[in-house]
Amino acid sequence: MQSLDELIFQALQEDAPFGDITTEAIVSGNEEGSAVIVVKQDGVICGLKIAEKVFKALDPNSLTETFADEGDWVNALRTVAKVRGKLKAILMGERTALNFLQRLSGIATLTKKFVEKASPYQVRIVDTRKTTPLLRILEKYAVRCGGGFNHRFSLSDGVLIKDNHIRVAKSVTEAVRRVRSKVHHLLRIEVETQNLEQVQEALECDVDAILLDNFDVDEIRRAVQLVKEWCERKGKRKPLLEVSGNVNLQNVEEIAQTGVDIISVGSITHSAPSLDISMEIE
Repeated sequence: MQSLDELIFQALQEDAPFGDITTEAIVSGNEEGSAVIVVKQDGVICGLKIAEKVFKALDPNSLTETFADEGDWVNALRTVAKVRGKLKAILMGERTALNFLQRLSGIATLTKKFVEKASPYQVRIVDTRKTTPLLRILEKYAVRCGGGFNHRFSLSDGVLIKDNHIRVAKSVTEAVRRVRSKVHHLLRIEVETQNLEQVQEALECDVDAILLDNFDVDEIRRAVQLVKEWCERKGKRKPLLEVSGNVNLQNVEEIAQTGVDIISVGSITHSAPSLDISMEIE
């Protein structure tokens, strides 16, 4: 896995592969100064420590003072950090630091909006693997800062039998059988279902979790009732019920009211608008 230091180094190299021509022409080598980082719109702040590491990578003696904690809701025009050090480093690191801050704060902010609608019903909002390549660890961190939870970090973390796996195996039952013959007993097994017939089949396979994929709200309610009645009749523990697909801020509360346990939302990472944040030299 790529380390954060390596990621920051590559981001700085991308932005200034042969140096910062403008800054180097204007600023003397040892000139020092300070800059403030200001949030321009309301939202959840996330990534301040990463911004600090950006400036440290360019000037090990730089100092970053923060005026908010990760995950705090901050209002527009609030100063969230102050950086002191070599002006060359501050100016060269400005865009890279802000890119991290804006992206992660945007994800945290959108996540919080979903969480506020679902949490009164004890339903977790979780992310997906629909993340920016090589930024997954940061984007999933931002989800947690927004009050959400993480789904699998990678394909190595757990079993999720998806629609294409079922097509290959020809049925839910056969897919589950193949998985159980290969994986160790401590791994949970979750099955993605496309209709109530597959929900019934997953129940009969005694899986740990069932994902209702692209179900409308009425179908979700019927699936919840089916699972409840089947488990009561069989004396079985209820599997976790997860909903995914076509979830948005307009329908997430209605979905949370159906009795499911988890709602996974790809848009909180792949479509979150960046929070507007700027840096100003003092």
